[in-house]
Amino acid sequence: MDQRAAFDQVVKPEILNRIALRHRLLSRVTLGFVAGALTVLTFPPFSILLLVPVVYSALFVGLRGLSFGRAFLVGWAFGLGQFGFGISWIAESFYVEAERFGAMAIPAVAGLSAGLAIFPAIAAVLFAEIARRGALGNLLACLLFATFWTVAEWLRGHVLTGFPWILASYALVDYAALRQPAAWVGSYGLSFLTVFVAALPVAAVMASGRQRLTISLMALAGIATMWAVGTLRLQSDTEQPPGVELRIVQGNVPQEEKWAPENREATFARYLELSTQPGDFDVLLWPETAFPGFLDEDTEARARIAAALPDGRVLLTGVPDRVPSEDGTRYFNTVQAFDETGEILTGYAKHHLVPFGEYVPFRGWLPIERLTAGLGDFTPGPGPRTLALPGVPLVAVAICYEIIFPGHVVDDLFRPDWIFNATNDAWFGTSIGPEQHLASARMRAVEEGLPVIRAANTGISAVIDASGEIVARLDTGETGIIDASLPSARPPTLYASFGDWMLLALILASWSWAMAPMRRLTTAA
Repeated sequence: MDQRAAFDQVVKPEILNRIALRHRLLSRVTLGFVAGALTVLTFPPFSILLLVPVVYSALFVGLRGLSFGRAFLVGWAFGLGQFGFGISWIAESFYVEAERFGAMAIPAVAGLSAGLAIFPAIAAVLFAEIARRGALGNLLACLLFATFWTVAEWLRGHVLTGFPWILASYALVDYAALRQPAAWVGSYGLSFLTVFVAALPVAAVMASGRQRLTISLMALAGIATMWAVGTLRLQSDTEQPPGVELRIVQGNVPQEEKWAPENREATFARYLELSTQPGDFDVLLWPETAFPGFLDEDTEARARIAAALPDGRVLLTGVPDRVPSEDGTRYFNTVQAFDETGEILTGYAKHHLVPFGEYVPFRGWLPIERLTAGLGDFTPGPGPRTLALPGVPLVAVAICYEIIFPGHVVDDLFRPDWIFNATNDAWFGTSIGPEQHLASARMRAVEEGLPVIRAANTGISAVIDASGEIVARLDTGETGIIDASLPSARPPTLYASFGDWMLLALILASWSWAMAPMRRLTTAA
């Protein structure tokens, strides 16, 4: 055989086969990236429910039969698309002080997205490896896919302080009945159900004969069951409203102006003016760091607040605080409560701080400034706390970012009657960030069975009832107040009582149910 013939018969087919494999890998990586990017349209403010089965089915199909490394690439591409577009709004915060941080905006978002994409990549690798080696049926493959996706989301919510943003379950936030199962299994459990049901349609297409019909009916049954369970909860009786009137103040102060010394008086005067508009209230709510200074040290400012508060009324406001210590001054991001005399009643210090926003991790090694103004890094508080105030139902406080963490907002030993979420989304302008933040707050309301009241510097202030429904809101860019009654709490939910143990129970129960026919066959044999 001459060299030409050998090349045509041996070498050339091998080269063509490698090229074909690379093209197939490239097409799957591209499919993964596009599907990941489209997940953004499943979350608020878009909430396109029909895209949910499209994006997760695309990933499910794209991972079948792949090796370890190729599955990692496809899963990572999916995550890069999801986070690259889904958290692009973070770049807005770098442009508040563009001359100092503007150049870091794109690299920071790209780096964070690439890092977060590792979690979907881990889920992809585990699913592809086990599915490839285990010869699983289509139903068990869907269950395996949903299980590893949920494990990856849970890890993302806990590793390195966690970032449980745009969880798969948040695609259901705008659908009242479909978000209610979070009261039993939490947002991570609802993600499991969402991804499992979303993968069933394509699994049915890949199946044949009777199995196709079985999986199709299972998909319909899954949706119907989630809707029915949620509808029953919405129709169940709730406790009587506590008869407490709230006033939420949204000052709408631009972030770039907020901490300028020359604007301090104007900012404070704006909040006082809005607070004293006609109308009656029992609790006055100001947002995170509404007062640009140390209010407990400012006797004059507290006297002006006292003059604005009717007798027997209480103000809850976000303020920075500082405490001398042996190691120097310690700074805290707090919510403090004041009565009509201007005296501090109690307070709460934020315990889940934002990396690089409120402190710099590994401060001794990283020569990086934090994005927020201040004299030093904030110190974390001791954890969730329930505040007891005169004439006010027991309240838990979550400051800004803290509201995104399932199961870590309420003191398990001292259950409150409502949650106050003081926040400042002015950092993110008119992007989709504030809408996504609001979605997290709505899910906490469902999980805990408690109303969540949001006071934002600008958008989105809201009154959210215990089923996650928005009763009233002020959007981004609006200046004004919300006068509303405090919605009633529901009895403690299963998730409020047992936390993520309910997620584990759901996954184990699902696998036990799916494996039951195989056990029966083994026993019969």
